[in-house]
Amino acid sequence: MAMDAKQKTVLKLVGVGVTMGALAWASVPFYDWFCRVTGFGGAPGVASVGSEDILDETIKIRFDASKERGFAWEFKPVQRETELRIGETGLAFYEAYNPTDRPIAGSASYNVTPYEAGGFFTKIDCFCFEEQVLQPGERVQMPVTYFVDPEIVTDRDAKYTHTITLSYTFYEIDLPESQAALDAGAETDNTVN
Repeated sequence: MAMDAKQKTVLKLVGVGVTMGALAWASVPFYDWFCRVTGFGGAPGVASVGSEDILDETIKIRFDASKERGFAWEFKPVQRETELRIGETGLAFYEAYNPTDRPIAGSASYNVTPYEAGGFFTKIDCFCFEEQVLQPGERVQMPVTYFVDPEIVTDRDAKYTHTITLSYTFYEIDLPESQAALDAGAETDNTVN
C-alpha cells in the first residue's frame, strides 16, 4: 500500500522535528565541553597545580552568583572581590543554603568575563567539578582555588584586563541514586512508625 502525499509530508515534518529536538538537546553539553576545552565564551581552564611564575602586577577578581529560576537554594559569594598578583594562587568561597525540608542536588555552570580572560583564568579545584547535595537546612561554604596565568600580560587582547569576574549559576539536578535510595528508605521508616 503506497503512501499518499499528505502522509509523506507528515512523516518528513515529524522527522525534521525529531532531528531538530535531538540537535537542540545535544547542543548544550557539546557547547559546554567546547568552551571548557578552548576557553571560548569565558570558560576558564583547569590545572592540577598553580603557576610557578608570579608577577608583581595585580589583578582584581570579582565573584558573582546566581541560580536558575525556581531553584530553592540560597547561593552567594562569601567575598565579592579580591586582588592578587598575577600567577598567585587564590582561594574563594561560595555559600549555599537549603532552606527546604527535603534534600536537593545542584550543579553549577560557570564562566569568566571579559571573555578574552577566560583562557587565562585557571581553576585548580572547584566545587563546580562535582554535584552538590544539601540536606534540609544545611548551609555549606564551597571553595574554589584558582590563579590567573601570567601569559595574560602578553596576550594581544587580554593584556588590557584589570578585573576578571567569575560567575556561577546553580541549577537543580536529580538526586544521585545513592541519596535517592537513602531518602526512600527514610520515608519507608517514617511510614512504618
